[in-house]
Amino acid sequence: MNTLTKSTTALLLALLLTSCCPCRSYQKKTRRSLTGTTWQLIQLDGRSVQPREGAFSLTLAEGRVSGVGACNRLSGTYTTTEKRALAFGPIASTRIACPEQEQERKFLEALESTTHYDMDGPMLLLLREGELRAVLQAVDE
Repeated sequence: MNTLTKSTTALLLALLLTSCCPCRSYQKKTRRSLTGTTWQLIQLDGRSVQPREGAFSLTLAEGRVSGVGACNRLSGTYTTTEKRALAFGPIASTRIACPEQEQERKFLEALESTTHYDMDGPMLLLLREGELRAVLQAVDE
């Protein structure tokens, strides 16, 4: 490779790497902590979920998860690692019947099948072996 080609390649590589700086800056600014944040479900199994205050939300703190499904309270345990592995232990819920019972069941299944997570700005992505199961958004309090 001649000097001009090396310089051009280096310049193109530098431009490519810096072109996403605003994206990374936005992600860092809007990122929330996994624990202590209230997370609201916005997508489940590839389908949008209309956010509703007080429904389909979670909070993780000190190995415990608590939240609300469609109408039932949820509680249980979770474990996580530095490599973004995430596993929810058995999750208990109250048993109030409600119109969105099926969606609540799918929400619980998504939680219990989660193997790891990723974060994208204010979004928490729950994954099972690389497959996106649910997306939750940080709730501003």
